This record gives sequence, structure tokens and C-alpha cells, in this order.
Amino acid sequence: MAEFQWTGTNRQGRTLNGTMEAKSRAGVKEQLEARGIVITNIKGGFDMSTFGVIGSGVKAKELSTFTRQFSVMINAGLPLVGCLQILGRQQENKVFKNIIVEVTNDVEKGGTLAESLGRHKKVFSELYVNMVAAGEQGGILDTILARLADYLEDAATLQSKIKSAMMYPVVVLVVVLVATLAMLIFVIPIFEKMFEDLGGELPAMTQVVVDASDFVQHYVLLILLGIGGIIFAYNAYYKTNSGEKVIDTVKLSLPVFGQINRKMSIARFTRTLGTLTSSGVAILDGLNITAKTAGNRVISDAIMKARVSISGGENIAGPLEESGVFPTMVTQMIAVGEETGGLDEMLVKVADFYDEEVKVMVDGMASTIEPIMIVFLGGFVGALVVAMYLPIFDMIQTVGG
Repeated sequence: MAEFQWTGTNRQGRTLNGTMEAKSRAGVKEQLEARGIVITNIKGGFDMSTFGVIGSGVKAKELSTFTRQFSVMINAGLPLVGCLQILGRQQENKVFKNIIVEVTNDVEKGGTLAESLGRHKKVFSELYVNMVAAGEQGGILDTILARLADYLEDAATLQSKIKSAMMYPVVVLVVVLVATLAMLIFVIPIFEKMFEDLGGELPAMTQVVVDASDFVQHYVLLILLGIGGIIFAYNAYYKTNSGEKVIDTVKLSLPVFGQINRKMSIARFTRTLGTLTSSGVAILDGLNITAKTAGNRVISDAIMKARVSISGGENIAGPLEESGVFPTMVTQMIAVGEETGGLDEMLVKVADFYDEEVKVMVDGMASTIEPIMIVFLGGFVGALVVAMYLPIFDMIQTVGG
């Protein structure tokens, strides 16, 4: 339990303040609301609900569910604050619950929903906040929230598909590494001692494995530190301007994975821009937002260059085609959308097409990788076993001869 200082107003509008012990700010708010007090501010304490939270602490599924329910409530005619209070009370994630409570307090004080959401950038992206702002200004908040929910659900579905497809090869690789280290550190030294007792020269294949075992045993800590150093150096380099460009360029150039990466970025760009433009966000603002959410620096730079050209009076398709990053089919469909006045619909169609392309490629890659990984694992472990038994076979042949 922690101590919190609170300020609020009662039903008569009188300002009250005091202290209260609770597990979290949400707990303070619930207790005071039960007494008919509307909270205006809560300070102090250590909120245990956020302890140990990495990142935003809110899952994509939780955000999309919140957005969908919010849309339904607004469409049903419930007041904005009432919707937020209901959503806050039924939220099981303590971190998200506290954020909704804070957003509710901000709205009660007279702030707009977009401004209130914008104070929690780790959960509500710039795309989310800008679309909500457009919905508030246009009086179509329920429609905008429904579109946002569709967008979040589609993105989460694709992400889940890719994660599940990559799970198998990652697990197999981990098993291979653990099994190899276990054999090199614990099993092979037993064989090595036995070979020393037998005497004689070891076969070349066996000698390589024994030398590898000796090296790992003596330098295992150094190897782990080296791997950690490489990961640290990679992350540090990627955070630099030039490093991000180089690494993202390499990502797009990789066989198979490069194509998946490119198509994912194009799908994200077209779906985001289509969702924004259909919601009434200006095209230049939309391009600025999509550049930040593209997921690849090369594509992001191409979008920003196109934005500069568009601000000078050009259309969208031309600058995107000149960048050389976007396939001709994409730029041609965008050009058709501009000419017919259905740019938002055309962008969503492109996104649907590339999402499906990514799913097909991921499924194909997963079905190809599985047998390859099985063969690799079996061959690798088999080679180690053969290397260890070669001296025994040689000894049997010598005795038999």
C-alpha cells in the first residue's frame, strides 16, 4: 500500500483534498468516486501496477478491443466521459486502467480526447491521436474509432501470423545451440578422457570436435561476452543516422526476408495513409505520420521526399515512383486513385493485396524452413555422434584385423 494525495470536488462543487492509502491511483479514484467525489488530481505514492512493466505495458489486442468498445458506446449515444469511465472500470490491465483513468480526468477538466490521449504516447500513437482529433472535429468520432479498430485488428492479425510462422525455426535454433553447448561442455570431455586412455592418433573429424570442446570450455565466458558485445554494438550502430540507413538498406536486400520486409512496410504505409485520408486528415499530415510508422528508414525517407514534392504541387504517385522504393503496381494504383478521387479506397486495396502477399510468403517460408531445419538439426547432431564414435570403430577394426 502507498500513500496518495488527492484533490477533487463533491456533488455541491466544493473543492476537497486529503490523503489516502491504496495500491494504485486507480484504487484511490474508485474509492473516492464511491463517495461521490470527482477527482481532479492525484499525486504521490509508488504505483505497484506499473512495477516491472517494459515498453507501454499495453498489448495490441487490448488497445484494439478498447477502441472497438469505445466506438460502439459512442455510436450508442453514451457521453464521452461515461464511456471512458465504463471502459476504465472493466479494464483488467492495471497499467492500461490507470491510463484510461488519467485520460478521463483530463477530459473532465475540459481537454479534448485527442489531447488527453496524446499525453500517453507509448500507448496511443501519433496515428491514433490524429485520427481521433479528426473525428472530434468532424463529429464522426464513432466512425473514426471503428476504422481505427479495423486498422489495429488487421495489423495485429498480420503480426501474429508472422510471429507464429517464425516461432518454429527460432525454437529449433535455440534447441540446436543448447544441445551443441551441452555436448561440447559435458559429453565430449568424457569421450576425450576415454580417447586419452586408449592412446593413438584421433581421426581428423574427431580431433576438430575435441578441439572445439576444449575451446568452448576454456572460453565460454568470453564467447558469451563477445555475443553480448556484438548485440550491443549492433543496437548502438542502428541508433545512429548512418547506421539506421545502412542496416535498413541491407534488410530490404536480403533474399526472401527482404521481400517480406519491403511488402510489410508498403502494406503498413498504404493502409495507414488510406485510413488517415478517409478520416479527413490532410495528405501532407498523413504522409508525415506514415513516414514515422513505415518501419524502415529507406521507405520512410522516400515518403518524406515525396512529401516535399507534393507540397510543391505535384501528385503523390510521381514522387513515389521516382524514389525507386515502391513497385510500379503500387504507384500506378495510387495514380488511378488520385485521378478518380478514390485515393483512400485504392490505398486500402493495395494494403489488402500486400498483406495477403506477406501471408502467402510467410506460409511458404515456414513450410520450407521446417524440413530444412529438421535435416540441419539431424545432420549436425549426427555428425557430432559419428565424430565421437570414429575412434571406437577404428579400434574395433584394428583389433579385428
